[in-house]
Amino acid sequence: MTTPRVKTTKAFYRTGSTTWFASRHDQRFSYGLHIPSVHETADTPLPLMVIQHGTGRTASQYRDAMAEFSERHGCVVLTPMFPAGIEDPEDLHNFKFIEYRGIRYDEQLLAIVAEAGERFHIDTERFLLQGFSGGGQFAHRFLYLHPDRLCGVSIGAPGRVTLIDSDREWWLGTKGFEQRFGIPLRLQDIRKVPVHMVVGAEDTETWEINNPGDSNWMDGADAVGHTRVERISALRDNYTELGIDVTLDIVPGVGHRGMGVLDAVRRFAERVLPRVV
Repeated sequence: MTTPRVKTTKAFYRTGSTTWFASRHDQRFSYGLHIPSVHETADTPLPLMVIQHGTGRTASQYRDAMAEFSERHGCVVLTPMFPAGIEDPEDLHNFKFIEYRGIRYDEQLLAIVAEAGERFHIDTERFLLQGFSGGGQFAHRFLYLHPDRLCGVSIGAPGRVTLIDSDREWWLGTKGFEQRFGIPLRLQDIRKVPVHMVVGAEDTETWEINNPGDSNWMDGADAVGHTRVERISALRDNYTELGIDVTLDIVPGVGHRGMGVLDAVRRFAERVLPRVV
């Protein structure tokens, strides 16, 4: 008589939508994943999609919203969690501008990706990065630093954009980029990364993104538009002028709601991620 295989507690919390893991690199930060069922039998490492949360830290909601896509496409979805209040209890925006009080959030993400690759059968060399709102801010700035790690990037409704422009100070532009981050901005490598931009057509409220005096404001942020639709369009135009291939989706009837643009994100992900199922 064959004894039925019993799933252990450890295995249960590491399949499907996993528990949340503290990053070994820095335990102030954590991450969750959706591991598709094909992971148990896959001969080759599964492709990876990283979804970066915004100010609301809705990482688990994005992970769960992409669970069906993960199963259907055979890709792993990873959602890092960068809490508010790191170093400054009142801070909400730490990760969006890449560096904050000595913390390099791009390096925190890469450490999490590497750790996930040790835990699971994942291709971590190149991954798809998607973010909406504050996550969209992080995503396009991460592109400037690590284009060689991305098979694609989806930039959703960033309220503040960084143009590739050496005449504008960081973070309005990329003046002083190499001095700040220790590596040059590699435009030729950025041009190799498929870029998707998405925003709701009704994403026109300005109270959160036109806030002079707040910690996430620089004078001149409104020079490229007052709404998120205008600002992402300016970013698209900047990329296009520099020879970067961009697809911009403006989703009818949707305001500033990340879940409302996920269908456009899924279509882009299907185009750039390899299929394993």
